Amino acid sequence: MSARAPRSKATATALGSAARQLWEVLRPQRTLVLASTALAAATVALSVLGPKLLGRATDLIVAGIIGRQLPEGVSKTEAVGALRSQGQESLADMVSALDVVPGHGTDFPAIGIILLWTTAAYAGLAAIGWLQARLVTTIVQHSVFALRERIADKLTRLPVAYFDRTPRGEVLSRTTNDIDNIQQSAQQVLSQLLTSVLTVTGVLAAMFWISWILALVALSVVPVFALIVMYAGRRAQPQFVAQWQSTGQLSALVEETYTGHALVKFYAQEERALHRFREENAALSTAAFKAQVASGVIQPATVFASNVNYVLVAVVGCLRVASGSLTLGDVQAFIQYARQFSQPLTQMATLTSLVQSGAASAQRVLEFLDEEEELTNATPPVSLPDARGGITFEDVSFRYNDSAPLMDRISFTVAPGQTVAVVGPSGAGKTTLLNLLMRFYEPAKGRVMLDGTDISVLPRGDLRSQMGLVAQDPWFFEGSIADNIAYGMPGASREAVVSAAKAVRVDHFVRTLPDGYDTVIGERGLGLSSGERQLVTIARAFLSDPAVLVMDEATSSVDTRTELLVREALTRLRSGRTSVIVAHRLSTVRDADLILVLDGGRIVEQGTHEELLASGGTYAGLHEAQFGEAVTGTR
Repeated sequence: MSARAPRSKATATALGSAARQLWEVLRPQRTLVLASTALAAATVALSVLGPKLLGRATDLIVAGIIGRQLPEGVSKTEAVGALRSQGQESLADMVSALDVVPGHGTDFPAIGIILLWTTAAYAGLAAIGWLQARLVTTIVQHSVFALRERIADKLTRLPVAYFDRTPRGEVLSRTTNDIDNIQQSAQQVLSQLLTSVLTVTGVLAAMFWISWILALVALSVVPVFALIVMYAGRRAQPQFVAQWQSTGQLSALVEETYTGHALVKFYAQEERALHRFREENAALSTAAFKAQVASGVIQPATVFASNVNYVLVAVVGCLRVASGSLTLGDVQAFIQYARQFSQPLTQMATLTSLVQSGAASAQRVLEFLDEEEELTNATPPVSLPDARGGITFEDVSFRYNDSAPLMDRISFTVAPGQTVAVVGPSGAGKTTLLNLLMRFYEPAKGRVMLDGTDISVLPRGDLRSQMGLVAQDPWFFEGSIADNIAYGMPGASREAVVSAAKAVRVDHFVRTLPDGYDTVIGERGLGLSSGERQLVTIARAFLSDPAVLVMDEATSSVDTRTELLVREALTRLRSGRTSVIVAHRLSTVRDADLILVLDGGRIVEQGTHEELLASGGTYAGLHEAQFGEAVTGTR
């Protein structure tokens, strides 16, 4: 006994936790949930009324058949006494329990009235059931709609660090697959589970009203149902959690493989990618199989227990009729109630697996919604409407969690309108510096300032509105070229878009496209060359007219000829603005006012191009490695 108790408690806790997870999703619609509960209660009342009315009709038919066989003109009491004197005790008991009129047949008008009431009850049951189903659909759709809205809002408030550590496929799985599973589970729970619980309550009350002895017989099956649910629930819940985790991992793998499809094909790694897919697919299949096997025990086991219960009720009911304790109509109604009682119990037991599956998805979605968001300003935000572009890093250090420092005591100052270039080997901290400047991350120590104002007190939206970004990998959404250029300035006029495009040499190739600026391009800029995609992003930054221009490897993915076009466009864009450039190609940073050389998270050198070459340090070594190889390669 002591060994079983903890497991039962754990199962009850798991089911209770599952119910709470789903309720968290439905809570905003609690008023409609209460209305749906009231409608479900009405359907239960009508469904309980039907068998009782039909049982009464059966009693009238039986009473008519028996009454016609009795002599007319005697009372019911006299007829019962005569039967007992003839030794027909069982028949006498039946006659005494019925509304028999000796010598009279079936009262068909009374039966007709009962059938009309029965028809009205079942018609009302259908109408209210339809209304409840519509209300349930409304509740679920509104809840899921609100949940998607919360997720969309959450995505805008999550820090970049979350997306850096979480595979995109996992995020997609939580925001799509899990949401769909919650929707299906909630629909079934509200439409079936709620009604089943109320049906069990209503039918149980009706059964005790007819016969407490038969009611106890019917209740004997409940412990069996409970044991089945606890057994299956204890084994199914971990498997459902594993199933949806595996779904997320498989989605992440598919997204990763699709993104790098060209690379997979180039290195002939199709078999390796297929092997990884098979492993993840096998893990998902195994988890899903175990979950379904564990929960699949419920249906056949509960049906068997229900049938045994049905037989017991029928046997005991017949004995009670024979003894005159119950009428045949009462037993008929009770057998219907027994079936009504067993059916929702079976449904409830079966739905526990669906509840657990939905709860596993709800848990994953709620975990996502509970993820730590970007830090809000500790003090009232400061407005900086007309930034000039002065940048200061003051003794800035940064690390991810408890890892080794990625930046250690970085300090430098850039005057408004100047260009600062950040160079160094891979992993030196160049991109981290840009992330700190744009407040994608917060420094562990020190301050980052814009025009002398600590950016930690500036609203992120205001800060980033003062900046323009030209990244290494151009980003596009599916839409026209004009819309993509105006992405940072949604209200920009067509004239402003064209003007920005002309300023950075985009206009000439856009006009060669079939629909010009209205040409629709894919989310990855499909239909444009790499250089054209980069020029479009430069036009986007130009249109936003930023005080600070941030360029992260803006020319690393284009060829030498295209690089010249991009550099010319960037030169126009940088004019009169503070520019921060991260580059591996030192040809793009020669004219920078200040070059910072990072290595190991520290500034090891700083100065102009000529000063750093003359010093013969790290920068000179990088320059010789690049241009020395280029010279050697041309000989």
